[in-house]
Amino acid sequence: MSTKINAGPHAALSLLKRDLSLSLTRGGGPLLAVGFYLTLMAMIPLSLGSDSGTLSRVAPGLTWLCLALASLLSLERLFERDYEDGLFDILRLGPLPMEVIALLKCLAQWLGTGLMLAVLTPFVMIILGAPVDAAFISLIAAILGSLSFAIIGGIGASLSLGTRKGGVLIALLVLPFYVPPVIFGAGLMQAYLTGAPVVQALSLLTAYALFALALGPIAMGAALKSALN
Repeated sequence: MSTKINAGPHAALSLLKRDLSLSLTRGGGPLLAVGFYLTLMAMIPLSLGSDSGTLSRVAPGLTWLCLALASLLSLERLFERDYEDGLFDILRLGPLPMEVIALLKCLAQWLGTGLMLAVLTPFVMIILGAPVDAAFISLIAAILGSLSFAIIGGIGASLSLGTRKGGVLIALLVLPFYVPPVIFGAGLMQAYLTGAPVVQALSLLTAYALFALALGPIAMGAALKSALN
C-alpha cells in the first residue's frame, strides 16, 4: 500500500509532463489556437473601423468572446486519442484516481494552450485601445478565465467521448457554461476601464474558476468511467 501511495505524486508528474508535451506538439500544438485567436482579433478593427473610441468600448467583450472560442479548438482530442489507444484502461489500474487523471490532462492542455492565450490577451487589448496600465488586471482575469474554459471544456470532452462529430457536441455542451466567465471577465475589464470597482467581478471570476476546479474532476471522472465500462 505504501508503495502505491508513494508512486502517486511521481505518476501524476509523469502524466502531466507527457500530456504537456503532447499538447505542445499534437495537431500543430498551441499555434492553431493562437493563430485563430489573433485572426479573430485582427478582424475586429477591419469590421468596426479604426475609430479608437469604438474599439476601446468593444474590446473587453470581443476579446473575451474570442478567447472562449479559441479555447474550444483543442478540446476534441483531449481524451479521444488516449481512449482510442486504450491508455485509459491502463491508467485506471494505476495509483491515480480517474478524477485526478482527467484534471491533470486538463491542466496540461491549459498550460500548453490556454496559458499562452491568456498571456496574449493584455497585448491584444492594448492594441485595441485599452490603456497600458490595464495589462496586469487583464492578464489575471484571462488566466482565471482560460483555466475555467479548460476545465469546463474537459467536462464536455469527457461527455462526448466515443461519439461521432465530437467537436460539434463539445461546443454545444460547453458554450452555455462559457457564458458566465465571458460576462465576468468582460465586466471586470469594463469596470476597470471606466474607473468602477472591480472587486465584485474579480471575485465572481475567481469563484467560477474554483467551482470548475472543485466539481470538474468529479464530473469528468464519472464520464470517463462510464465510457470505459
